[in-house]
Amino acid sequence: MLGFLRRKKKSGPFVYLSEPTFLYHTRTEKAIVEIIREKLNTDNILVPSKYGMKDTSHRIAEAEYFVAVAPLGKFTSLVGREVRMAVEKGIKVFTLLIARREDELVYFWVEGVPEDIEWLSPEETMEFTKLFVNSEFMDYLKHGLVFGSRKREW
Repeated sequence: MLGFLRRKKKSGPFVYLSEPTFLYHTRTEKAIVEIIREKLNTDNILVPSKYGMKDTSHRIAEAEYFVAVAPLGKFTSLVGREVRMAVEKGIKVFTLLIARREDELVYFWVEGVPEDIEWLSPEETMEFTKLFVNSEFMDYLKHGLVFGSRKREW
């Protein structure tokens, strides 16, 4: 009778997604989830933004696959920490290298962790995050308050 209250049954292997927090609730995150569904044929994906800022790394051990997102070829300190945990536990790791070209998401799907990935420290992560947040925020301040912002890069 109250079928709309039931959760959809998830199918496929359990995938743990590790992404930088600045991608939470963006159209890029939606695209990442679609890429994972297509590549690994699963709907059983732990998307960390659904848990807010709560730590979900204890669920890595349950995962069959681990997908780490590397915007512009860089692992933020949080993603790097979770990648190390997945490798230690022997979970199959995939890296999703992403970038934006104008209004298009460009990605490269790699099995394992590429050698040329840049692993950022917490301080470097803060600076890297500021680049993304400031560009989106400044556009919103200039145009969004009155006319609505149309430029949402990420």
